[in-house]
Amino acid sequence: MTLLLSESNYDEICQTPVGLQCETSTPVDSFETSRWLPPCLGHGRTRCLELSPGVWLDLIKKEFTQPWALKVPVHEHLVQFTILLSGKVDYDETYPTLETKRGYFSGSGLSPGYVAQYGQLGHFEGINVHLEPEILEQFLVGQSSSLSQALFKKDDWKMAWFPAITAEMRTVAQQMLQCPFRGVTRRFFLQAKVFELLALQLDSIMADHHSSPYTGNLKPTTIERVYEARERLMAHLESPPSVLELAQQVGLCDRTLRRGFRELFGTSVIGYLTQQRLHQAKDLLCQGNYTVAEVANNVGYTHLGHFSAAFRKQFGVSPKQWMDKQGYFPH
Repeated sequence: MTLLLSESNYDEICQTPVGLQCETSTPVDSFETSRWLPPCLGHGRTRCLELSPGVWLDLIKKEFTQPWALKVPVHEHLVQFTILLSGKVDYDETYPTLETKRGYFSGSGLSPGYVAQYGQLGHFEGINVHLEPEILEQFLVGQSSSLSQALFKKDDWKMAWFPAITAEMRTVAQQMLQCPFRGVTRRFFLQAKVFELLALQLDSIMADHHSSPYTGNLKPTTIERVYEARERLMAHLESPPSVLELAQQVGLCDRTLRRGFRELFGTSVIGYLTQQRLHQAKDLLCQGNYTVAEVANNVGYTHLGHFSAAFRKQFGVSPKQWMDKQGYFPH
């Protein structure tokens, strides 16, 4: 049976370390505190670090032995991002599942209430970062106004993204959890890693179409299936299924799948497929090991002229011009 806790309930039972936890509860540094997982739920803790004014980092290492859920009411929300290296969190109608392949990035504003369900027993590990909006605002002066409008909502509902977790992001998160330093050097190291992850997350949000903001118009089960459809599409870029076949494979009607792609990724299924094919083609051309015709064929284009036209439309140059610009010559 899942134990449902309110925020006040959870805070109360987290206050005092129990048993052997007391012997190891001394923080590594003065800017760190620990929140132990109550024994009724499992064992482990979250190390909470204030790295600088307006920048907070949680280093999470826990082991759940009891399914439980946390009920969170509507609240004011800072900028936040979360990366899990193990475990997952299921939500109600508010968000899709947070797990090791998909992260969470949220702007500031008002957050809707939700129930976070920790039903998967076993290891739960990751990092969580909160930042005051002003920390980011100073870096975005003179930059895209649309990005600022999306990130900083103030008295309006916040916007959230669920970008794919890359190997590079995982590596940085692991480095943070395994930080070898103490004192001021630890603080410098962890804050640098926070901003490194922030750069990777924002780069994904601004450049990767599958990280478009999600505003809560789709049910979590539908979101899961749309993401599954995207993964199936990515696995077969050179010979993809039709939209109808793809919808059937993930248990959706084609109309819902089309709508899901529009809402989550900002484009149609075919548009997304084209974008990903062209980005893959760009990467292959950068390797310098293929001719333009070979690259076109590798990403599923049977007509070289159609490939060149699509590439030029996407990137503003022809495939040949792109290769010349990079200084690569196929052999």
